[in-house]
Amino acid sequence: MKKRAGSAVVAHPLFQEEGGGSIPTSALDFDIVEMGMRRAQELNREWHSMLPRTDLGNLLCGSTSVAYVAEYDGQYYAVAIWSQPIIRAICDGHTIELRRLAICDTAPKNTASRMLGVMRKLVKQKFPHLTKAVSYRAVDVHKGTIYKAAGWEPVGVITKARPQRFSGVNKNTRATAPLQTQSRKERWERKL
Repeated sequence: MKKRAGSAVVAHPLFQEEGGGSIPTSALDFDIVEMGMRRAQELNREWHSMLPRTDLGNLLCGSTSVAYVAEYDGQYYAVAIWSQPIIRAICDGHTIELRRLAICDTAPKNTASRMLGVMRKLVKQKFPHLTKAVSYRAVDVHKGTIYKAAGWEPVGVITKARPQRFSGVNKNTRATAPLQTQSRKERWERKL
């Protein structure tokens, strides 16, 4: 591609050359690596569109928790937080839940689906006893495109959101209620 600069013609490449720019041009450019949970929480707080708050104790409960980040040239572009399932009925020792997936505005297209594909393998390596991953889609906001692209399947029915009121911990109100979305949810699953 050529642009005129005054009367001279200046040539510019059509495509960014490898290592030639400060932002990735493809989701394939990322290294997906494990990161500490506290730093993952910070990135989630910065980027998540609906659920920026997390509770560290809740994320670290049990023995299956891990966070991953999409990194390129020393910069982070997406973060994901995994833990044992929050719902007791599926907390069976064989299932892990993707609790948060947050992506910055400058990440390239397909970042979420690429992360889901790579993380599935990383989770299986780290926790070989696990056989299934679950996650929840905010039905009122998202269509599930990233899950479909990564081979996840919707299961069950769409459920109502938890109430947003919080008056302390008692038998009727969980301490995590303020951390939840007001959207209805749908569970998605993927074999590890």
